[in-house]
Amino acid sequence: MADVLAFAEQREGQIGGASREAVSAAARLAGELAGSAHVLAIGGVGLSAAVGALGAAGAASIAVAEHESLTEYNPEGYAQVLAHQVRSLDLAAVILPATTLGKDLAPRIAAMLDVPLASDATGIEVEDGQLAVLKPIYSGKAFAHLSIDASPAIITIRPNVFPVEQFGAAGEVTTFTPEIDPSTWRVRVLERKGAEDGALDVAEATTIVSGGRGMKAPENWGLLESLRSALGPGAALGASRAVVDAGWRPHGEQVGQTGKTVAPKLYFAIGVSGAIQHLAGMRTSQTIVAVNKDADAPIFGVADYGIVGDLFEILPRLAEEVAALKSAD
Repeated sequence: MADVLAFAEQREGQIGGASREAVSAAARLAGELAGSAHVLAIGGVGLSAAVGALGAAGAASIAVAEHESLTEYNPEGYAQVLAHQVRSLDLAAVILPATTLGKDLAPRIAAMLDVPLASDATGIEVEDGQLAVLKPIYSGKAFAHLSIDASPAIITIRPNVFPVEQFGAAGEVTTFTPEIDPSTWRVRVLERKGAEDGALDVAEATTIVSGGRGMKAPENWGLLESLRSALGPGAALGASRAVVDAGWRPHGEQVGQTGKTVAPKLYFAIGVSGAIQHLAGMRTSQTIVAVNKDADAPIFGVADYGIVGDLFEILPRLAEEVAALKSAD
């Protein structure tokens, strides 16, 4: 029997969907190991009020580390607290969401504890008593099957891949103040830049409307925003690297090898040619819709649905049709 620990990431005191996915993934894995799933959340004072619902996602116990110096993410502080929690438990694995924060924190913990790390997992199983992790490689063209025989394994999971299940666990919440000394930290948060107007993080969105150089100018982004708005609150805007490098959109929206890796239920690639670096970040999307005037664009090679034509004529009509369907529902 071995337990599994899930790390619940908080942003401004709220627990996101990617963290609930991590908790459910931990609960499923713990069930296969005849163990229990535990959760650790780290943040400022008052965070405990936001974590109670994680019990339903499969957490048998929820530990909340509250400290005023941990309100904002600090890699050294968070790593100290998480490493201490891992050492105090008999764990087979630690699961974190593969968000920007999770991708920074996970390798730190693996190095501190000298344990294996498997990143960006899309599948976790138990085979012959060993953990097995499935993860995309070669820009998503193939999958690696990793067998892990050391514990605890540190695993980050790709958002929107693992379902959130309702286990109905009690999820007993325990709050504690970690023994940390912020004066020893070499890293300081100087400035925090969030998404524009509270926009949804593209890595956690269930629907993404992504634009490329085919949009021609930043002022044309309103067409994409109209489609995103019609799709509803679960949709976010994305962008190709070329668009971000040109200064049209913020880096937080960039999808691709040097941006964010996403796996939404629905991905719109509008005016995106489909460079291999972009495909690496979105090809595991459940359904891909591409709009491009070039019938030979590589994006059509991965698209489930493709429209060859002028996006400036297609987008307004597409937004109208989506809005009409939504209103009919």
